Amino acid sequence: MSIRIVALVGSARSGSHNRQLAETAVKLAPEGVEVQLHEGLAQVPFYNEDIDVEDGVPQHAAALREVVAHADAVLLFVPEYNGTMSAVLKNAIDWLSRPFGAGALAGKPVAVIGTSGGQYGGVWAHEDARKAAKAAGGAVIEDITLSIPDSLNRFAGIHPLDDREVATELVSAVGRLAQAAQRAAKEATAAR
Repeated sequence: MSIRIVALVGSARSGSHNRQLAETAVKLAPEGVEVQLHEGLAQVPFYNEDIDVEDGVPQHAAALREVVAHADAVLLFVPEYNGTMSAVLKNAIDWLSRPFGAGALAGKPVAVIGTSGGQYGGVWAHEDARKAAKAAGGAVIEDITLSIPDSLNRFAGIHPLDDREVATELVSAVGRLAQAAQRAAKEATAAR
């Protein structure tokens, strides 16, 4: 059984270190695991119930819901903006939380990781992202953590793919999320 993980990056910047981490996860995914980087979060309109209607959900929001609904797990790459997660990521989580109780994140294993220029690697933002994903119905895996500090210096001359320590920790996080997704799938099958 192949496990499909959708990676959502909370930075819209093309040179983002969190985006580079997601690219690394795509390249280094363990055998039997596919990590798919979902593009277009910046094009998803701010969540508004007036536009979240059955016959007219905006295209980028509908695409986001569709890809997450068909994934086995979700991996959030979270930058820290002013001590919390970015609006782009919070908005994505808001869209994924609806309809209430049956959104695309409902029951889905979710892990939160990332990097930041600060000395703590975005820990506050990661905590907020875990809280929001859990409120949206996600099955947040609390013990999968990777908060890489000082990204501006650490990745100044190299891509995260070329940082052996980061690559090893990232592969471990992806592997553990895939295992959680396998367990969830077995439990769902047994419950039928």
